[in-house]
Amino acid sequence: MKNVFSDKASIIAREMLAKPDRTWVLRDFVGAGRVSLGMAQGVLAAMQEMGCLERLKKGPASYSKLTDRELLLAEWVKWYKFSANTRHSYYTPHADFLKRLKKALPEDKYALTLHTGANLITGHVNTDETYVYLRLGNWAEELPRLREKLELKKLAQGGNVHFIRPFYRVGAFHEIQTINGFSIVSALQLYLDLYNFQPRGRDHAEYLKETVERKGGLLA
Repeated sequence: MKNVFSDKASIIAREMLAKPDRTWVLRDFVGAGRVSLGMAQGVLAAMQEMGCLERLKKGPASYSKLTDRELLLAEWVKWYKFSANTRHSYYTPHADFLKRLKKALPEDKYALTLHTGANLITGHVNTDETYVYLRLGNWAEELPRLREKLELKKLAQGGNVHFIRPFYRVGAFHEIQTINGFSIVSALQLYLDLYNFQPRGRDHAEYLKETVERKGGLLA
């Protein structure tokens, strides 16, 4: 069965979750920078087998529709682990680190995640840890330059600034949003990252979901 939740394949689930009432055809997911026809067919078949998708096959009138978004989310968080990402940890003494980060990087080159990003929506968890996905062309060259620019120190262990090289190279930056002038990952990606994360990840994930839905939004 096709892995619905692999990086590029997950674009299909992400788009369906964003528009759960819509009907979809294969060509909606296929094209430059998206997925192949074969991948789209495999993912939709796997989602149908999972029990969260209805597929109506009527030749040119065929379509697919998400029927159980909660089941899809539940299966996704079973599979997804934030620990699959690569973490580079440093220390900053600067209380205004996020402002410094924003000045140092274009908004499309970073996205806040975990409690750092979710707090901009919920204000739910008090933490001095900063988690940031980076989108760098050459990590070996660009990361040391960024570290120097931001005056970050390398400790023997741990730190309070964590730069993340994403396992989801495509998905992590899908539909990033800007809140209070900062780039953060989508509400869906926040939920995925938080759900199995310690400390207080699941608590914050559920509170984030409640907050987004209370405001009339969706995890997408």
